[in-house]
Amino acid sequence: MSGFFDSLFNTLAAAVTAVLSIFGGAADGPPLYQGYAEGEYVRIAVPESGVLDMLAVKRGDRVEPGQVIFALEQDREKAARAQAAAQLAQAEAQLANLTKGRRKPEIDALEAQRNQADAALRLSSAQLERIRQLASSNVAAADRLDTARASFERDQARVAELSAQIASARMAARSDEIRAAEANVEAARAALEQADWRLSKRVGIAVQGGIVTDTTFRLGETVGTGAPVVSILPPESIKVRFFVPQAVLGGLKIGQAVTLYWDGAGEVKGHVTYVAPQAEFTPPVIYSRGNREKLVFMVEAMTDAPDARLHPGQPVDVSVVP
Repeated sequence: MSGFFDSLFNTLAAAVTAVLSIFGGAADGPPLYQGYAEGEYVRIAVPESGVLDMLAVKRGDRVEPGQVIFALEQDREKAARAQAAAQLAQAEAQLANLTKGRRKPEIDALEAQRNQADAALRLSSAQLERIRQLASSNVAAADRLDTARASFERDQARVAELSAQIASARMAARSDEIRAAEANVEAARAALEQADWRLSKRVGIAVQGGIVTDTTFRLGETVGTGAPVVSILPPESIKVRFFVPQAVLGGLKIGQAVTLYWDGAGEVKGHVTYVAPQAEFTPPVIYSRGNREKLVFMVEAMTDAPDARLHPGQPVDVSVVP
């Protein structure tokens, strides 16, 4: 019979010890609450599918913010960017051509034609004057005078025409044509920016520094749209989850100081970052005093030490600083 009571006593003692370890029943120090470390991983993906063409990291590597860690095949996007760049260059050249006059050789040719027309005008002017004098003395017929006057007026009009062409050649295009060309340039520039954006979305870049915890694809495999290729764990994204009874909940608040203990480390300072609004266990009937003691609430805390070397899944004991 004594063996039975000894066994029963040992069982009860073990149960009490387990409860005290969970709810902090140590009498020789502040209550300790059991918990564990949890990591919030950053999973790098791209918005489009494609074949994995480059993977620059492996599990365990440390990456820095902005580092290129993988890339999908980019042949189509590079060709589209080259086409957009060529269209922008063409549009800019057309705009530049409209904002300037004609080239100097073209203007020189028009001026040479006007010089010829000036010479013809001087000749026809002299002939008209001669025939006018002869007609006044009844030596020349009236029809010769009309012919000479028509030749003079023709040459005069030709000079005026070439002068107008030279003036127009030195001027830029009309304002509405220039505005249309400017709009074409803006459209081509926007197309180039879009091509650059699509090309950039074929590359995975680390947005935060940390340790590579997993790579989910190999070179040559097809990556689905939005599928994570690399998982990164930033050191500042490791938190501690622990559980407190509802009697302690009223004394907790966001930012409250805690002390963390785990194997291989001494006391590490931290602070509460989250208190769960709901209990982890809810009795099925009523909240009697006995049932209330079964309620536990999850609390999250972060360490104040950036190099705490805490790993996800590691058991942690937490003491709440009053």
